[in-house]
Amino acid sequence: MGADTREFRRRRLIPGLSFVVFLFFAPVGDPGKIAATGASASELMARLRVAAEQAGSSYDRDLFKHWTDVDNDCQDARAEVLARDSKSPVTRSCRVTVGRWLSWYDGVEVTQASKIDIDHMVPLKEAWESGAWSWSPIQREAYANDLGFIGSLTAVSYSSNRSKGSSDPAEWLPRYEQCRYAQDWVAVKYRWQLSIDRPEKQALENLLAGNCGKKTILVSQVSLPKTGTLPSTTAPATSGSSGTTDPRFATCSKAKAQGYGPYIRGVDPEYEWYRDADRDGRVCE
Repeated sequence: MGADTREFRRRRLIPGLSFVVFLFFAPVGDPGKIAATGASASELMARLRVAAEQAGSSYDRDLFKHWTDVDNDCQDARAEVLARDSKSPVTRSCRVTVGRWLSWYDGVEVTQASKIDIDHMVPLKEAWESGAWSWSPIQREAYANDLGFIGSLTAVSYSSNRSKGSSDPAEWLPRYEQCRYAQDWVAVKYRWQLSIDRPEKQALENLLAGNCGKKTILVSQVSLPKTGTLPSTTAPATSGSSGTTDPRFATCSKAKAQGYGPYIRGVDPEYEWYRDADRDGRVCE
């Protein structure tokens, strides 16, 4: 066992210095915030709205402006997180190039910033499909550069981040620190009033079972007036090529696994629920 892995495992066994996690909001355009309330991770999870994800081709990473220099000190949000998460001092310049980062997803130690990714705990695409589609550009920029909660952005190895992609906890989990991962995921979703789908909810309930879900979190929830109407949590019973709509799934893969699809644009209402990646007018093929 390498020294890096031994160090990582030792650190996992060190109790936290505080039982309460404090979340503060570093504003970009200042969407505002709701008074903080303290609750356990399980209680926060139970407050999340359960709804099918609004999958579709309208998502674009560029809709979330990042990285922004939120405090005008010449370091953008990426550099701020690199400096914050480094285990050794970094040069306080506009760019961070060298440090020592322990990627808590996989236990890998990295010394070159170019080999570190700054991960959005709840990925941008997941945020979009869970409610951010209705936000203003300023609100999405604030989300993408949220330095107010340490769990919103985290420095990890690029291999682990790219393995995660835009997956939720029902689809991907880190090798280590799965309890911490679930707590941070729930906190970010609650903080930004994002919904969860049913498989995600089940996975989080499993992860937060026992002591993991009992950790108290003090959350300053961001106030986000919507620019559009929130979607219904259930699909309307409209007529399509088959007479009625099929069940709505989080992804086409899940729909196909249950024997549903394909859906045709302008014919099947289910088409609007999923992303037409090749834009050929058919989804879940």
